[in-house]
Amino acid sequence: MKSIMIICRDETDRYTLLKELANHDVRVFPTLDDALEVLSRLFFDAVFIDLVTLSGSFGSPHKGMKEVWKRRPSCEVVVLTPPDSVRLAVDAVRDGAADYLTAPVQPDELHLVMGHLFRSVELKTELGVQADDQWQEKTLDALQTQNPKMQALYEKVERVAGTRSTVLLTGETGTGKSFLARLIHQNSKRRGRQFISVHCGAIPEPLTESELFGHEKGAFTGAIKRKAGKFELAEGGTIFLDEIGTISHATQVKLLSVLQDREFQRVGGEETIPCNVRVIAATNEDLEDLVRKGQFRRDLFYRLNVFPIEVPPLREHREDIPQLATRFIQRSKPIGKEIHSIHPKVLDAFMRYDWPGNVRELENLVERACILETGFVLSPESVPQELFGEDRCPVSFQADTDMPLAEARQQAIDRFERMYLSQLLSTTRGSIAQTAEKAGITTRQLHKLMTRHGLKKEIFK
Repeated sequence: MKSIMIICRDETDRYTLLKELANHDVRVFPTLDDALEVLSRLFFDAVFIDLVTLSGSFGSPHKGMKEVWKRRPSCEVVVLTPPDSVRLAVDAVRDGAADYLTAPVQPDELHLVMGHLFRSVELKTELGVQADDQWQEKTLDALQTQNPKMQALYEKVERVAGTRSTVLLTGETGTGKSFLARLIHQNSKRRGRQFISVHCGAIPEPLTESELFGHEKGAFTGAIKRKAGKFELAEGGTIFLDEIGTISHATQVKLLSVLQDREFQRVGGEETIPCNVRVIAATNEDLEDLVRKGQFRRDLFYRLNVFPIEVPPLREHREDIPQLATRFIQRSKPIGKEIHSIHPKVLDAFMRYDWPGNVRELENLVERACILETGFVLSPESVPQELFGEDRCPVSFQADTDMPLAEARQQAIDRFERMYLSQLLSTTRGSIAQTAEKAGITTRQLHKLMTRHGLKKEIFK
């Protein structure tokens, strides 16, 4: 159940929202002034507000959004707008709103927006991710490293952050390219504007141009309304194009035009839209090799490669592993554990391991270990035994003799189940069907056990 605030003047739209959001904790407010007073005291996951109310006594949606962010920078805002004011709603999205709905509100469209909205809220809760203002507190001085390659990398980041230059981040999967992209944005003059992240490889090819540049109503089957693309939403801010090597030749041509002319057109549209967006691209592929093979445009490569930064794999800066592992343990505190240190054998195994999945693999492994750990020290029993090689640690259970035998037995069973399922999910890379088959249970039984032990398939992928 989510906590939701509704500020809507139209009775029909208000009724639709209340009906469709009946399973959540919903509170309705007549004016923005009334809502802001409550927003300063209470937490809400999402705020639905109509465009006129958002302007309120502040004179414009932009100023209204600023007042909302002052009270509660972490909440998600959805703007309700009449069809003839969509442009103002897009401006509100640029100012930080999560999305907009055209009035009168349609249940199907509302549920679609709610799906995206609540996945974002849940992701922030599960990973302990805070609002962008916390990113602003992270300065380059806080990124301590003794590794010369990483020191040189952070120096490059510091130099390029304050410029308008296009940045190309290269390196293996999981090395932290998205972290660096956000770090560059938050240390730039654009930090007060949107940071839009786009995983190019995850977008179906027919929809890539629409996602990046938007489309007009009727541009193609299913285009039931005008949609602003990622470049339009990022106006004045930064767009991060991850896995840039996966985009098609047609999209490459349009992206090159945007970088050269600083303008674009929506799919199916004739209006030329100016584009003031900083581009940061990332890839784990060798773009120069793709250029030689004719799979990536040479002129686009040169446009993207203005300021290249190569991110080293974790095995090349092992001295950072203890600090990174400690940071990830701190980040895992929301799951309710108080783990104060790492067992020397675990730390030694971390230092010997090659980390093919790099920093992301370390983060996922530490989060998984924190779920399994029952004590105050991250112990060898809580991490995959494969890390120890031939020096595998035997699984042992510390019996609590203050407990009755039945309770102690159940505690041992629970811990074994968590460890067994964790290792099996690691083997299957989070596949529910394969894990259930190997465990000899149904997928329904597996889901119940995973819920009981706080295991999520995403951290095993």
